Amino acid sequence: MTTSAKPLSVAVIGAGMAGRSHAAGYRNVNTVFGAGLPPVRLAAIADANTALGEDAARRYGFEKALPSWEAVVEDPTIDAVSIVAGNALHRPIAEALVAAGKHVLCEKPLAGSMEDARAMAELERTAEVVTAVGYTFRRAPGIAAIREHVRAGELGDLTLFSGRYWCDYATDPNGPLSWRFKGGPGSGALGDVGSHVIDAAEYVAGPIASVSGASLSTQITKRPLPLGAVVGHNAAPVSEEFGEVENEDTATFTARFESGLVGTFSVTRTGFGLPNGLFFDVLGVGGRAAFDQHRPAEYLFDDAQPDARTRGARQIIAGPNLPYFAGGVPMEAPGVGASNADNFTYQARAFLDQVAGVAEPLPACATFADALRTMEIIQAVVESSHNDGAAVAVPPVA
Repeated sequence: MTTSAKPLSVAVIGAGMAGRSHAAGYRNVNTVFGAGLPPVRLAAIADANTALGEDAARRYGFEKALPSWEAVVEDPTIDAVSIVAGNALHRPIAEALVAAGKHVLCEKPLAGSMEDARAMAELERTAEVVTAVGYTFRRAPGIAAIREHVRAGELGDLTLFSGRYWCDYATDPNGPLSWRFKGGPGSGALGDVGSHVIDAAEYVAGPIASVSGASLSTQITKRPLPLGAVVGHNAAPVSEEFGEVENEDTATFTARFESGLVGTFSVTRTGFGLPNGLFFDVLGVGGRAAFDQHRPAEYLFDDAQPDARTRGARQIIAGPNLPYFAGGVPMEAPGVGASNADNFTYQARAFLDQVAGVAEPLPACATFADALRTMEIIQAVVESSHNDGAAVAVPPVA
């Protein structure tokens, strides 16, 4: 492991929307949670779109932009790397980085196929470096607090988990046919945003044992081909030629957890007016908690108050009493806000805590094995949809 006497050199592969979020997180890691990490060298951002890479390197203070991920692999001075490229590229990049002795933080979903995901999980078993996956919502103070309520038994026996991730980035039928619309069933809204809500469900409520009642649908079946590079969910110039959308815009399913808890899930990328709508409710016989990413600096909590007249959901504003907030924001006071950017900083710090082997690390990042499990659940949802909603078992947690 890297020692505290030696600076940690980091790089990001991919300069799009999520890549910039990783870059900003690395830039801020030594501003949160006090001392402990060695100095962090912001070495490089790599992207085949050189103008995009150069702009991201300038914005976030990285030393240089590189034209390819291979250039990161070949740089012996780089210690740790975020992979924020297209899903189909995750496996070859991760294999090359691990072979070069570099620590890897890979964006979700783990890979573009189950074959690649299984190979990456197997790679992790023998790797002598840290391998991790970016399930950023685990770092949201509200979600982490709800997990603590559940683990402490404050909601009583759980009765229902209802999770939704509704987005609107694909509502425009003239939006370009980017890589997000390629790949088979399960690689669309399920893989993109569904992976987050599935991970949040298991993070809060425990392992899922089976899924059933699945239905996948595609609202916009053809999209215009782009004339150039497409960055994130942004609009781009398009041609008059159209191509087929190969995966789902919307998916719904139910789940049964190993505890017996029942869950309902829906995900969409064609949900008008919902830019980033991760929501969930978790109910028990003694309480309820709810989170809404559109209001990320709070969560709702309800339990049996002594006087029935004052019972009801209470708005809990993020403050120093919540996970990550104390030491994680410049102004440690309730009501100052919490953002998605903060979550990326906490994730980057947790990853580098693992790399550096600090004495009191943040909770560890999800592993390749964890992310493979999410993909196994997604595969079970697809299988259920192909079999008229039949129940499909999920492999148990190893």
